[in-house]
Amino acid sequence: MKFVPHVLTVEQKQQRLSISLELPDRAASDSSFLGNVITGGETWVYGYDPETRVQSSQCKSPSSPRAKTARQSRSNIKVMMIVFFHLDGIVRAESAPRNTRVNSEY
Repeated sequence: MKFVPHVLTVEQKQQRLSISLELPDRAASDSSFLGNVITGGETWVYGYDPETRVQSSQCKSPSSPRAKTARQSRSNIKVMMIVFFHLDGIVRAESAPRNTRVNSEY
């Protein structure tokens, strides 16, 4: 998903150029500038069924035999993971189910 229009007017191109040239100077003059920047990204991820992790649900003593772990396979559950980052780490992470339109309202 791209938020940048493919066709920009001359005025829009000039405005983007002036802002991009201003950013390095602003970051150098204001030490807290990068602390105010939040960026995000999204990707499709497959879900995994936690029931296949049999070993994690069993209580065992150290002397009991080692359990055989079932091999996890990719499920048909597919969600879009959206993550917003800040200088200090993750600000928010959301998962949007399939067939959900991700826009500013969401």
